[in-house]
Amino acid sequence: MTQPYPTYELKIAGLTRYLPICPVNENLDIAGFVIFSDVELTIACATELLKKLPDHDVLLTAESKGIPLAYEMSRQSGKKYILARKGKKLYMRDPVAVDVKSITTEKIQTLYLDAGDMEYLKGKRILLVDDVVSTGESMAAMEELCRIAGGTIAGKAAILAEGDAADRDDLIYLEKLPLFFK
Repeated sequence: MTQPYPTYELKIAGLTRYLPICPVNENLDIAGFVIFSDVELTIACATELLKKLPDHDVLLTAESKGIPLAYEMSRQSGKKYILARKGKKLYMRDPVAVDVKSITTEKIQTLYLDAGDMEYLKGKRILLVDDVVSTGESMAAMEELCRIAGGTIAGKAAILAEGDAADRDDLIYLEKLPLFFK
């Protein structure tokens, strides 16, 4: 299949997708993986990832690209998922905040969990879930929220491990995603 722009061919969970090559800076490009709107891919990746995971009580993901994956993993496994929000919402009671710097975002972001979610996580085996792990900063922020809540990290899972993240021994993932250095 010929693409009108540079792409990376990704074969994952029995499917093939063509990811656009996106510039991060003058020295680095990444393959843009966006799971939104791709229901077939979301279901397939959730199914394959669930086969590889340790026992856990609850899933935790960060807003926003981890949401479809966590939802589908929750639906298939029957385990609840909790969402760390990137902004305080009016309905949040006594939110706890942790800062995060992501490779795909220019500025520092903050993840928030409210008191009810923090209480739910206390004493639970928590599976951290994201679509792509690159620098690991989002995972680290979720891990800090779990520590504050008094939960135990059961595992860390992602669809893709980008760049050096593929060398991590604490990450469960389906496929590697290369970085493109100029």
